[in-house]
Amino acid sequence: MLSVQLRFTEASIFHFSSLTVSLQVHRRLQLASTSSHVSLPSSSSWRRATASDSHSETSESLERRWDSLGFNPVKTDYIYVMKSSQDGSFSNGNLTHYGNIEIIPAAAVLNYGQGIIEGLKACRKQNGSILLFRPEENASRMRVGAERLCMPAPTIEQFLEAVTTTVLANERWVPPSDKGSLHIRPLLLGNGPVLSVTPAPEFTFLIYVTPVGNYFEDGLKPINLVVENVIHRATPGGVGSIKAIGNYAGIMKAQAEAKANGFSDVLYLDSVHNRYLEEVSTANVFVVKGNTISTPALGGTILPGITRKSIIEIAQSQGFKVEERLVSVEELFDADEVFCSGNAVCVMPVGSISLMGKRVEYGESGFVVSRQLCSALTNIQTGLTEDKMGWTRVLNTDIN
Repeated sequence: MLSVQLRFTEASIFHFSSLTVSLQVHRRLQLASTSSHVSLPSSSSWRRATASDSHSETSESLERRWDSLGFNPVKTDYIYVMKSSQDGSFSNGNLTHYGNIEIIPAAAVLNYGQGIIEGLKACRKQNGSILLFRPEENASRMRVGAERLCMPAPTIEQFLEAVTTTVLANERWVPPSDKGSLHIRPLLLGNGPVLSVTPAPEFTFLIYVTPVGNYFEDGLKPINLVVENVIHRATPGGVGSIKAIGNYAGIMKAQAEAKANGFSDVLYLDSVHNRYLEEVSTANVFVVKGNTISTPALGGTILPGITRKSIIEIAQSQGFKVEERLVSVEELFDADEVFCSGNAVCVMPVGSISLMGKRVEYGESGFVVSRQLCSALTNIQTGLTEDKMGWTRVLNTDIN
C-alpha cells in the first residue's frame, strides 16, 4: 500500500486511498430539508465538535488564528467520504474525523490524473448563521468535468447534502465575517486500480474544509501581473474549461518564475495566436474601459468561473455593458482598470501588468469599478445586503 503525504498546517497528513477507505465513521449527518434553509437534526448519534475533542484546537487558539489567517490548509475536525458502486452511482456518504486514508499505487488518479477538484466558500453572517454561495453551480460544474474525464459524479442533491453536512460538522472553523471564510474543497478521485490508460473501476468523492483569509500575501493590495508568452495554461480540445487536477501543475513553473521576479501572478495568453487574454493562474480576468467591461469568452480553454458568472450578472444589474469576446493583449495598454475574479481571490484589482519589458500601471481612477463590484459581491456572500439574486443558501446552525 502506497502512502502519499500532503503536508497540512498543524502537522496534519492526508493519505489518499484505495479500494477501501480505512476510516471509522464516528458521526453521520443528514439534511433535514432540501430547501435553501437547512438545519441539523437533533440526534444522539451526532454531536458538534467541541474543544474537548483530542484532535481539535481550543476555542482560544481558534480566536487567535482568525487574526493570522492566510490561504494555507488547516487541520479541521471532519471530512466527508462517499464511494461509488459498481454501476457508478454514489451512496452512503459519511463523516469521519479529519485524518488518513490510503491509496494503492495503481490508482488511476495517481497514474493518469483522473480527478476533479472544486472550490467554494461558506461565510458567517453577523448574526452567526452561515451562508453557502451558489453551491449548486459547483455541483453542476463538477458533473460537467466528470463527464469529460469519464468519471461518474454525485448528483447535485448529493453534492449539496455533502457540502452542507461537512460545513455544519466543522461549524466552529467558519471565521467571523470580517476575518475570512471557510474554503470548501470537494474532490472526485479515480481511486480504483488501472495499469493501461483506462477509466478507474471505482471512485471516491471527498470533501475537506479549511478556514482561509486573503489569497495573496499582500492582502487586498492591487496585484502585479506578468504576461506569459511561452507557457500556456490550456489548448483547444483540452481540459482547460474544467477543474481537472492536472491543470494546475502545468502552470507552477511560470508562476514560480513570476514570483521570483517580484510579480504576484501570471496572465496567460491563448495557445493559437499568443495574443488573446485567457486567465490568471487561478482566476478569470476582466478589462474595464469606460462603462464597458470585457472578459475573454468561454470557448473550451477558459474555466467558467462561478465568481466570473456572478460578477457579470452584478455588473449588468448596475448598468455596465459586459462583453464576452476575444480580448487582445494590446487592449491592456488602453484600459482604465483590470481585475481578476475567483472563489479564492473574490474580486482583485490589478495594479500593473508587464509584457516583454513594457509595464502599464492602473489605479488613477482608484479602482472604482473593481471595488464597487467586489463590495456588491461580498455583501451578498456575507449577508450584509439582501440577496435579490437568490444565490445564497442559509444553514441553520441551531441544534435543539
